[in-house]
Amino acid sequence: MNTQDQYLKAIYLVQRQEDGPAATGAIAEHLEVSPASANEMIGKLETRGLADHEKYKGVSLTEEGIVRAREALQTYCIIERFLWEVLEVEEFRTEARQLEAVIDETVAERLDTIIDRDPSCPDCFDAETDACSLLDVELEPGPAD
Repeated sequence: MNTQDQYLKAIYLVQRQEDGPAATGAIAEHLEVSPASANEMIGKLETRGLADHEKYKGVSLTEEGIVRAREALQTYCIIERFLWEVLEVEEFRTEARQLEAVIDETVAERLDTIIDRDPSCPDCFDAETDACSLLDVELEPGPAD
């Protein structure tokens, strides 16, 4: 998953939480980047037809952007579930955030065959806890992505 996909995923999650366009500041906070960096990438996403940005209102994903964001979120869920359910990594959320930038689609598909992903994925993802809601684990709300 590349940086663009991480932004799409973040915008998608913030949109779901805010039930509307995602504020640039919320996206920057979610990704732990500066608002200037978030603005720059949002501009690139808009140029590529993946997002629409309206000043003072926020960012909304286009249909293609939503598809890509859901794919990125699904990959993230696969990584989390593999780390927790198979490898029993205690800090699976931290590890998943680090791995999502380097795991490609082929590796994610292979991990998926091991975890037996639920068909509801990625709708199973809970942005409040930063984890798949199907995980059998007690979670406190997670830090910003």
